[in-house]
Amino acid sequence: MSQRVAIGSDHAGFEYKTYLIKKLKKRGLQVMDMGTDGDQSVDYPDFAHPVATKVANKEVNFGVLVCGSGNGVCITANKHEGVRAALCWTVEVAKVVRMHNDANIICMPARFVSKITAGKMLDAFIETKFEGGRHQNRIDKITC
Repeated sequence: MSQRVAIGSDHAGFEYKTYLIKKLKKRGLQVMDMGTDGDQSVDYPDFAHPVATKVANKEVNFGVLVCGSGNGVCITANKHEGVRAALCWTVEVAKVVRMHNDANIICMPARFVSKITAGKMLDAFIETKFEGGRHQNRIDKITC
């Protein structure tokens, strides 16, 4: 069975979301597009919450969120229990958040990385496995 992913963005991330959906589908993943559907100004929580809900409910294997800074969607997603959303700006960061934090949502800043970098970060996030061990002990302490 192929992996399922939920993806969402605000207006600043719409172009990137469209690009990343094509990459995800090319990899054979099932994509749930949670919006937005254009570059008109919208509120990022309206799209981050549905993605985070899908991840928290284990309806998808992971999530992808994009906004201007990446921070708004990241903060919003992390309000959901069981979500470990991580703001990434390099391929190396995307790898580490998977290896050490078992991140299940990657958040990207459309205004601060190129589409090519965003695509490479997504690839690294998908391909990198959680190391477990001492990192699992730390993750177990996250939930309040």
